[in-house]
Amino acid sequence: MGKYLTILLFITKILYAQISPGELSKFHADLEGLNNCTKCHTIGEQITNQKCLSCHKEIDRRIKDNAGFHSSNDVKGKDCRTCHSEHNGRNFQIVRFDKNKFDHAKTGFTLKDSHSSLDCFKCHTNKFIIDSEIKKKKESYLGLSKECFVCHEDVHEKTLGNNCASCHDNKKFKPASNFDHNNSKFRLTGAHVNVVCEKCHTKENNSGRVFQKFKGLAFGSCLNCHKDVHNNKFGNDCQKCHSTTSFSSINRNDFGHGKTNFALLGKHISVECSKCHGSNLTSKPKYDKCIDCHNDYHKGELKEGDAVKNCQYCHNEKGFSPSLFTFDMHNKSDFPLVGAHLATPCQNCHHKNSDWRFKNIGLRCIDCHPNIHNNEISSKFMGNNNCNNCHNEISWVNVNFDHNKTDFVLLGKHSTTSCDKCHLEEKMNGKKEFLFISLNPNCESCHKDVHNGQFSKSGSNNCQQCHSFNDWVPEKFDHNKTNFPLTGSHLNVTCSKCHKEVEGPNKKYIKYKIEDFRCIVCHY
Repeated sequence: MGKYLTILLFITKILYAQISPGELSKFHADLEGLNNCTKCHTIGEQITNQKCLSCHKEIDRRIKDNAGFHSSNDVKGKDCRTCHSEHNGRNFQIVRFDKNKFDHAKTGFTLKDSHSSLDCFKCHTNKFIIDSEIKKKKESYLGLSKECFVCHEDVHEKTLGNNCASCHDNKKFKPASNFDHNNSKFRLTGAHVNVVCEKCHTKENNSGRVFQKFKGLAFGSCLNCHKDVHNNKFGNDCQKCHSTTSFSSINRNDFGHGKTNFALLGKHISVECSKCHGSNLTSKPKYDKCIDCHNDYHKGELKEGDAVKNCQYCHNEKGFSPSLFTFDMHNKSDFPLVGAHLATPCQNCHHKNSDWRFKNIGLRCIDCHPNIHNNEISSKFMGNNNCNNCHNEISWVNVNFDHNKTDFVLLGKHSTTSCDKCHLEEKMNGKKEFLFISLNPNCESCHKDVHNGQFSKSGSNNCQQCHSFNDWVPEKFDHNKTNFPLTGSHLNVTCSKCHKEVEGPNKKYIKYKIEDFRCIVCHY
């Protein structure tokens, strides 16, 4: 009998081997055998998803709920065997999943910011799985919820609902960057914007845990948070006089300062009440004179006898600047404003060394302008530093000077040459300096000696023997006054035939001083 049973089992194995395309993976190893085929296969038909899902109920539930990776466009509608084939041997990896390349967005939960750098098993761990059937497995990527409080502690203890994203983002829990207090029942305005949250949302110990209260705060009245410093003298409606901008910022539409003995005008309207009335707004300041509140900016300079001159002579409540002191008033002083002085800002003359000065600041040009000529102009033309001999108030650069009164009369081309050409010199350090007395009147001081010293006598060239001031043509030169008068055919010979260009020690030049006049020198 045992012999026939062995033969029967051998024949069955041969028959199964002929029917089965291969061994099942280790995950389905318990389904080996002919009697188990119909658990996955329908006789006479192809493999259906229904057979797979009847066993893998956790996947079936997620597909029906249209949730998770198996409901994504990449998977939905496909046959299970497209990705999870079988009969490939015991060690075949039926779930081929590379977590480093997996697109988590296809699960319906995109990994953003801080979530994107987390290790998978920080979230895909058994303690966070909410599906009781999946929770029984040793490990799974399924069964998680998208709700934040499943993985994160709800520090608000359900007082603010479950929509964490209305206040927080995926970068970090604090600060709550998505929260906008203006969407709450208490909009933050004025100084409330800068109040730290803990001032109103206090922290308390709740069963050994720190709890910060965000709901259930009283805010219907200012007195819920602020003390009534007026002791109910003006009632409980603080907003009649105050705003959230600042306690000291009074609503002047309801508080008429004009009913007092000091009506507020100009800049006084915007002055904080505490500036005059103290921090508790109970002080009654003096106000008869400007200097009761304001320092004497002029430090006694404008006193008349023992009293300070009336400030309103130059100023009013609209502002200290600009001054009300007009040009007409200035022109009645010892220094009338004319020319460019009319366009000069007041501080250029009156603001010196951080102080405003109005008296005894000087009337001469050099009291404001430095004498840039130093000692280059003689006292004959600038006695007592009187700039008006050459300049005027209209424009500094428009010089009115008679050069013919000097020892160098301007003739010819010199009369149309700009002053800078002769009088402005650039030094080695790059600075420019005006020169007058120190200038040499000799021609070579400005012009190069193209004759290379041929006509120099006692270190100077008398250029005017040959040239005039109109141009460089030697119109005064007379060859007959030289040691070689021109006669006969020599009169028609061009100058360059005799006066050749020669190479000097420093440069080339035309030689005019000929030492040897013998005929053989030129004619041979």
